Amino acid sequence: MIDPVFWLVFFSAALALNLSPGPDLLYVISRTLSGGRRIGMISACGVCSGALVHVAFAALGISAILATSALAFTVVKCVGAVYLLYLGYQALRSAGGGTVLALKAAPQASAWKAYRQGVLVDLLNPKAAIFFMAFLPQFVRPEHGSVPLQLLVLGVLVVVVAIIIECAVVLLAARATQALRDNPAISQWLDRALGSMLIALGIRLGLSERL
Repeated sequence: MIDPVFWLVFFSAALALNLSPGPDLLYVISRTLSGGRRIGMISACGVCSGALVHVAFAALGISAILATSALAFTVVKCVGAVYLLYLGYQALRSAGGGTVLALKAAPQASAWKAYRQGVLVDLLNPKAAIFFMAFLPQFVRPEHGSVPLQLLVLGVLVVVVAIIIECAVVLLAARATQALRDNPAISQWLDRALGSMLIALGIRLGLSERL
């Protein structure tokens, strides 16, 4: 039996949580501003692919390791923070028109790189794993069948909401910066701002505590 109230609450919560600024959303915005709409969309797909892995881990109970083991959480957190710092450094080093020229010169390689980075940004964020493990069970109803299957279905629906939101953000960001990218001075400023943003996210993740 379909419960409209249940799904209204679930999707409202999923929408609110996906709209909250975090490493995933800010990474997608940064890639859109530096590489354009296509790279932004591919980055969003990468981030959501990483999220699907977290969903699978939550359904299988693997994510519980990060919630209960301080060592595992710290290791993943530190690796993720270092990776964000590295991405920020790369953005600062390539500040200016070089990014756009590189994308035009090797579109396939750049697309794969954007996708891969998106996957890693999400996978190396331990809070993403703990989020799914903490959020999804609140909507599981044991009387409706297999709990792991329910966790998997609910998690996929959260990711569907995420990809819709992130694609909308990509379209808005791409439109807002298309004209700005034609100005070398503004292009350089944007790259520096985005690099600083990624470095700040890395520091924030590195200093974060378990939920």
